[in-house]
Amino acid sequence: MRKYFGTDGIRGEVGKAPITPEFMLKLGWAAGQVFKEHDKKILIGKDTRISGYMFESALESGIVAAGADVRLVGPMPTPAIAYLTRTFRASAGIVISASHNPYTDNGIKFFSAQGGKISDELEEKIEYYLDQPMQVVESGLIGRAKRIDDAAGRYIEYCKGTFPIGLQLSGLKIVVDCADGATYHVAPRVFSELGAEVIAIGVNPDGLNINEDSGATKPELLRKNVLAEEADIGIALDGDGDRLILVDRFGKVCDGDDVLYIIANHLMDTGRFNGGVVGTLMSNFGLELAFSENGIGFSRAKVGDRYVNEKLIQHGWVLGGEPSGHIVCRDITTTGDGIIAALQVLRAMIEEGKALHELLAGLIKFPQKLKNVRVAARFAPAEEPALQKAIAMANEKLNGLGRVLLRASGTEPLIRVMVEGRDQEMVDELVDYLAAEVESVAKQKSEQLADS
Repeated sequence: MRKYFGTDGIRGEVGKAPITPEFMLKLGWAAGQVFKEHDKKILIGKDTRISGYMFESALESGIVAAGADVRLVGPMPTPAIAYLTRTFRASAGIVISASHNPYTDNGIKFFSAQGGKISDELEEKIEYYLDQPMQVVESGLIGRAKRIDDAAGRYIEYCKGTFPIGLQLSGLKIVVDCADGATYHVAPRVFSELGAEVIAIGVNPDGLNINEDSGATKPELLRKNVLAEEADIGIALDGDGDRLILVDRFGKVCDGDDVLYIIANHLMDTGRFNGGVVGTLMSNFGLELAFSENGIGFSRAKVGDRYVNEKLIQHGWVLGGEPSGHIVCRDITTTGDGIIAALQVLRAMIEEGKALHELLAGLIKFPQKLKNVRVAARFAPAEEPALQKAIAMANEKLNGLGRVLLRASGTEPLIRVMVEGRDQEMVDELVDYLAAEVESVAKQKSEQLADS
């Protein structure tokens, strides 16, 4: 069991342990100890939340105190850090971001020299050094810091390079919502330089407005703008740019399952598809059925893009993702990338001469509802007899025509309750019932904690 790392790095509320300047200083030092064994360069990027200034400085100080060098790139999407870590031959990349969370949260993600999430073993090694006394190397061995001024331009050209030469976005009107996050100065340029007419929203970050009523987790603003502008498609990214949600010309929101369906079918139709697709436990059963009918293999991983990536590598497949919008195209990049996934959908639209909604013909989803229950401290639903009894009752009502999933979030103090079935009314009823049961167990646990 790791003390600090969750399913996607370290994350929490700013000012509360471990998301404090003191911890970040020590974390930088611990990372420096681990990664300077391979190469002295460590790349640091961040999203647009105000606390990023504070944590960037603290990490930089810790890393150079360990004797490693730092390369600073400023606000950049998470997948851009994965790419730049590879191109600069750095030993690791660090992203200061809490992804889709509000500005009051922040966190740290690590990338390996190969551009993937670091291994459990490396996370454990970093945690080992976090528990050791911090010792600064002698003055002559202190690391150096340098800012990379052309990082954004490098990543923009990389994204454009994933689109076929000669193919243009001319004639397409696109609304792009950057959630006032890390893609604000990157995404609109990628699409406009490829020829699209771009209406950009969520591109005025002030340090406090990241993900505020916008972006991939709150697509209503995008939906309204697509309809008002009579755009062909809307593209919503989250605060750090690794999630993608789309809106079609009629205002219908399309999630990660829809994106996977479009990309997989287009790859199949153009003879570029091998193997299958990796989804997660949250992926809609309708997606699995549609792939089965089209002769496309499908495998489920645990929730989290690192687990999707692991299963893709295990199977030797190239396409996977989550309904939340993390889409991994391993034939192009090493991690979830909202801009690159959007380009693959746009490519399908142009090459097939179809609108977004037409590419989704044949995908019939089961009604699915997700409810998040905030808890004082995370716990494992599988270990709670009362919840197992409630799940059994819900499954009995579904009578084999649906699924129930209760799981603790790996990044927030939430228990996620998901029910999927053929009947929307029953799905709604069972989600409310199970959420109430979770709240009851959480309340009991809080009372027990207070008594102790």
